[in-house]
Amino acid sequence: MKDNMRRDIGTFALTMTGIGSIIGSGWLFGAWKAAKIAGPSAVFAWAIGTIIILLIGLTFSELGAMFPEAGGMVRYGHYTHGSLVGFIAGWANWIAIVSVIPVEAEASAQYLSSWNFDWAHKLYNGTELTTPGLMVAAVLVIVYFILNYFTVQLFARVNTAITVFKFIIPALTIIGLIFASFHGSNFTSHETGGFIPFGWSGVFTAVATSGIVFAFNGFQSPINMSGEARNPKRSVPIAVIGSILIAGVIYILLQITFIGAVKPDMVAHGWGQINLNSPFADLAMAWGLNWLVLLLFADAFVSPSGTGITYTATTARMIYGMEKNGYFPKVFGRVHPKLGIPRPAMWFNLIVSFIFLYLFRGWGSLSEVISVATVISYLIGPISVIVLRRVGSDLDRPLRIKGIYILAPIAFIAGSMMLYWSRWPLTGEVIIVMLIGLPIYFYYQAKAKFKGFAKHLKAGLWVIIYLLWMMFVSFIGGKEFGGLGLIPAGWDYAAIAASSLIFFFWGIKSGWKTPEIEGKEQEKEENPQTA
Repeated sequence: MKDNMRRDIGTFALTMTGIGSIIGSGWLFGAWKAAKIAGPSAVFAWAIGTIIILLIGLTFSELGAMFPEAGGMVRYGHYTHGSLVGFIAGWANWIAIVSVIPVEAEASAQYLSSWNFDWAHKLYNGTELTTPGLMVAAVLVIVYFILNYFTVQLFARVNTAITVFKFIIPALTIIGLIFASFHGSNFTSHETGGFIPFGWSGVFTAVATSGIVFAFNGFQSPINMSGEARNPKRSVPIAVIGSILIAGVIYILLQITFIGAVKPDMVAHGWGQINLNSPFADLAMAWGLNWLVLLLFADAFVSPSGTGITYTATTARMIYGMEKNGYFPKVFGRVHPKLGIPRPAMWFNLIVSFIFLYLFRGWGSLSEVISVATVISYLIGPISVIVLRRVGSDLDRPLRIKGIYILAPIAFIAGSMMLYWSRWPLTGEVIIVMLIGLPIYFYYQAKAKFKGFAKHLKAGLWVIIYLLWMMFVSFIGGKEFGGLGLIPAGWDYAAIAASSLIFFFWGIKSGWKTPEIEGKEQEKEENPQTA
């Protein structure tokens, strides 16, 4: 079937899309949160996170070029393993993405709490948003909703300006704070524990929970837009690799700037005790950079709101797509006849956003949940790309990543490590949230009278057992990661690596030529000119 997408997006534009999606509220809080967990060695956490996301991104690049369609990140597991894996991957990705809406609103409200107004100081109490702060965040969520409910054009008109804004403000923050005052001694001070005050476990935990994974989530944008690329074989890998690397450099420079710009008295009781409502704005105020303070407060509204508006639209399309897969009520498949907007899906996501606001009342706590859910959603890609090399060899493959048979298992192991680094009980809590969605899946299987269910269950059993296994290992694992300490230090890494390889090859063996793949092969035979 020939699509009607205009394939006129060049490599540079696709790369800018990725960078613009990656640079969101993560840069406003990520450096502070990582420093609390890892101290100065948070610089290593950003470098490690960049490399891991790059490995995972490469596997999804090949998939995105093969299936250039909106929301492809949700579909790949369904193509290679059927409905059960497709549902879990879609559920995890939806949880990770829908929660971005309230976290961006919380980011704006939390940053505004440092404004020099009495009402602003009452928005955040140092650990979570207060009732007035939650109300501000709720209003912002409603604004995101309204802008998408009545039009899909308004935000697109200012998107370029917002992307430029996202570049300029971090750059000015780095330059301003470094020239204002940079304390190199902050990196090695014995009073605060030296360069690695919390050991390597602190570095690894920072990778998983400080917002690093959350910050890089935007690398999906070039993949989801691959269908509109002029030359996806060239543009998609360059855009994915380029956006991750460029954003990684920016985040590392921001982390170095943050560590060096902190006043020594702020960390007198250790990096773990540094509490800043609006991290970079608070530092700018401490050094008297009023011009930078104003820019940061403006960016604290513009960047998160831009991301929140975009994700409000994205999550609605995800619910719409999951309904088309047979996972949700048909009402969520209704689209406004004139505007082309899935409004019932938007209402559902609005309610879910309010629930997340109520349960997680600060950027830090909610970004942790997003990060773990995101890692789970990423784990399907490395397996799906290998399965398609085996059962989808006749499909068009505009991009063929060299060394994928080595990169894919490494990416899967790295993703498993990040899941373990997330620390117990957070790992278990988010995995339980993933499994809570299964009754929805079984309900719709029952409605379909479990037609072909045995094959889909057999193909997806590995992912269920994998999640339960990771929860168990996290529970009994190292004390430095919140576990019982029943596995000696070092052996827990070996156990994760070895078991990950077992599940990786089990997942590959479970893949099969699903009706969706057969359908795409048939499309190729019927329309060879579109190949």
